[in-house]
Amino acid sequence: MADLITSSANPVVKRVRLLAERRHRRREGAFVVQGIQPVWQAVEAGADIETLIVAPGLLGRSPAARRAAGMVAGQEAAGVRVARVSDELFGRLSDREGPPGLAAIVRGQVGTLGELPAGPRSLLVALHGIGNPGNLGTIIRTANAAGAGGVVLVGQTTDPFDPVAVKASMGALFGLPVVQAREAGELFGWAAGRGVTVITTSARATVSFWAASYPRPLALLLGAEGAGLPGEVLAQGDACVRIPMVGTAESLNLAVAAGLLLYEAQREGGLEPA
Repeated sequence: MADLITSSANPVVKRVRLLAERRHRRREGAFVVQGIQPVWQAVEAGADIETLIVAPGLLGRSPAARRAAGMVAGQEAAGVRVARVSDELFGRLSDREGPPGLAAIVRGQVGTLGELPAGPRSLLVALHGIGNPGNLGTIIRTANAAGAGGVVLVGQTTDPFDPVAVKASMGALFGLPVVQAREAGELFGWAAGRGVTVITTSARATVSFWAASYPRPLALLLGAEGAGLPGEVLAQGDACVRIPMVGTAESLNLAVAAGLLLYEAQREGGLEPA
């Protein structure tokens, strides 16, 4: 077994810190995942694991921890690099109050829209200009749970590999394609070429999301937090729906709105992978 890493000058430690910044994640094509469940899901999904990082003391001896230790041993035997670090050092690297004792450096990049399959039953979520990584991670998690086929990021958006987004996705990032469209026109052109209906969302729409129909294949397009979808984007959609609201709130959290729309779209045909 390799010696325990205690120095912040170690190359693995330096790499973890480097990948905290988006520009380095993009340049390196890698990001960091923390937690037993997210790391386990990355391994099970066949993600390209560059390094597993373990703090044996923090990992503990719970049943889940013992299973995780067995998984790490299996990955190490298969040739995956394992870096064992001191509890104190892992705590300084962690973005959590209770450091989980297990992390991974994973290689990965956002795909292109052309790589996203669109079958006759496909249900997709498209997010225009989303800026909050926590919302993005939660939407990825919800889309995965609702059986959606992928998430499309449109225009300038937050990074799905941001630590906050990765944490909020709870491992769903590894089970759902996330792709990028440079701008809305690219999304609409792609959708038209594949027969995908695009339903936009606006508080000013006349049709309630309860009264709308959701033909497949379908993309639900939501706008950025606060600003919503620009008028020129709304004009290109096949239909536009609103989520009725009462009370004093001016808007719904974007992740909540996405969840409502996803499950309403699935209700017509039953909850099944799309």
